[in-house]
Amino acid sequence: MNTKSSVPIEKLVQKMGLTNRTESVQLKGKKLTTPEVNRPALQLTGYFDYFDADRLQIIGYVEYTYLDTLDRERKRVVYERLLAAKIPAIVYTTRTVPDEDMLELATRYDVPIFTTDRETSAFAAEVLRWLNVELAPCITIHGVLVDVYGEGVLITGESGIGKSEAALELVRRGHRLITDDVVEIRKVSDHTLVGTAPDITRHFIELRGIGIINVKTLFGVEAVMDTTNIDLVIKLEEWDKDKEYDRLGLQEEYTEFLGNRVTCHSLPIRPGRNLAVIVESAAVNHRQKKMGYNAAQELYNRVQQGIMKNMEKHEEE
Repeated sequence: MNTKSSVPIEKLVQKMGLTNRTESVQLKGKKLTTPEVNRPALQLTGYFDYFDADRLQIIGYVEYTYLDTLDRERKRVVYERLLAAKIPAIVYTTRTVPDEDMLELATRYDVPIFTTDRETSAFAAEVLRWLNVELAPCITIHGVLVDVYGEGVLITGESGIGKSEAALELVRRGHRLITDDVVEIRKVSDHTLVGTAPDITRHFIELRGIGIINVKTLFGVEAVMDTTNIDLVIKLEEWDKDKEYDRLGLQEEYTEFLGNRVTCHSLPIRPGRNLAVIVESAAVNHRQKKMGYNAAQELYNRVQQGIMKNMEKHEEE
């Protein structure tokens, strides 16, 4: 397992569209190591017990107006204590801007200051969501990830079994590719796995005999996605006539990634089977089950009802 332990500050600035107010402070090498943020309300009053200095600090309109009530000498004391704690960065939200004293001390203590026009709550929520994904425990596996009718379907199997070809046919049928060949899986919560592509291979598919194609260029931006939840796993395997395959689907099978269970179907491959149609059907069926409808269970109930009716009929005779 590979746990991503840090996110460069430069990536945060680019992702959130922040304005750098301390251009003399070098951003290279500065990183965030925790998916939490902090609004330093108590710290601005002088209370620094239990202060987590590793968090990104956000100064919103409430904190900004409180600082406006302090005289300059008191503000400099507060600023210095905050910046001396070696915090990673400060973001001013809701169209507020740092004063000259803050900028001067931030430069001295080598702490970058940023601003954004977004409101504090919305910005904090977006940063938390993004950091939780970026800093989540992560593994890399061999497979293909596609979005089919809103369900994230991870297709796995041996090399050359037809994963990429199935993904290409799904794209042609209007579904969207997330990644081919290499899938990065992050555990965002105990119930959610998020899959994405490495930056190098994003939007590319390898087709044996043809080579590398760019799905985004060939089919347009609607044919690709950057990330999706992993809802279903389809394992492709060579057809084995001696093996018993599930034909009803009454019992769910699961596979596990990073401690999270995901519904899994083993799909035998033999000539004439349309993989794209089968994957589509599996995705829709999985979605129906999540909504409370189970086709296999309904068939089972009908069979049971039929048996009961026949038994009652024989008893009457």
